[in-house]
Formats: sequence, C-alpha cells, structure tokens
Amino acid sequence: MRIRDHRADDEPEINLIPLIDVVLCLIFFFVVTTTFDARSVLKLQLPQASGEPAEAQSKALSVLVNADGRYFVDDREALRTDVESLKQTLRDVAGDDRERPVLLRADARTPHQAVVTALDALGQLGFSRVSIATAPEQRR
Repeated sequence: MRIRDHRADDEPEINLIPLIDVVLCLIFFFVVTTTFDARSVLKLQLPQASGEPAEAQSKALSVLVNADGRYFVDDREALRTDVESLKQTLRDVAGDDRERPVLLRADARTPHQAVVTALDALGQLGFSRVSIATAPEQRR
C-alpha cells in the first residue's frame, strides 16, 4: 500500500497582503510629504498700472478672483459666486478682525461684476483697508 504525501498537492499561492501594506504606506508617505501651494493652482494675470508698489503687508487678507469669477479667500474657495457666499467665507477666514488690511487680486480677464461683488461684500462686512493688486506697466 502506497501512502500518499499531501504536501505535494498544495497549490502555490502568492500572498498579496504584504504588497498591499507596502503600497498603502507609500501612498501615505507621498500624501504627507507633498507640499501644496495655493498660488501655483491659480494663474492670475493682474491688470497693469503705473505707480509705486506698496509696502508688503504680511498679515493682509488675500481675496482672489480668477478669470471665471470664482472667489478665494486666503486658501478657501467660496462655494458660490454670490455676495452672501463670499461674505460667509470672509467671516469664516477673518473672524471679527475688520481692521485687517485686504488685498484684492483680480485677474485682468475677470468680469467687472465679480470685482464689484467682492468690493460690495467687503464693504458690507466693514472692511475699510482694501488694496487692489496690479502688475507693473510694461515699458515698450
């Protein structure tokens, strides 16, 4: 009588769990170490003007209006393009500090209504120190 060895009948298998663990750790590593720069996402073409540049304001509240008329307050985007949504975003970012200077950066291709809406929201909330960013005029 022949006794059969069952070990030879085992099917070879590849265990994927360690591979999944390693890939998941790599994904976490790349997500954590990636730097995000809000300015690189928004490509603004500022309108040109002559004049002297103002001194840099380090704690100024930045309000950006892109070419599509969407609003960004510091690093947060307003959900809609209406005045109430922009006012809510401004309240969330600025808090109760209405003396903080505001730098309004609007793309040169932005519809005029979007800039007026931003100025209206800032005025309704009581911001009085508003500066509009421009690019230096190109000399020909």
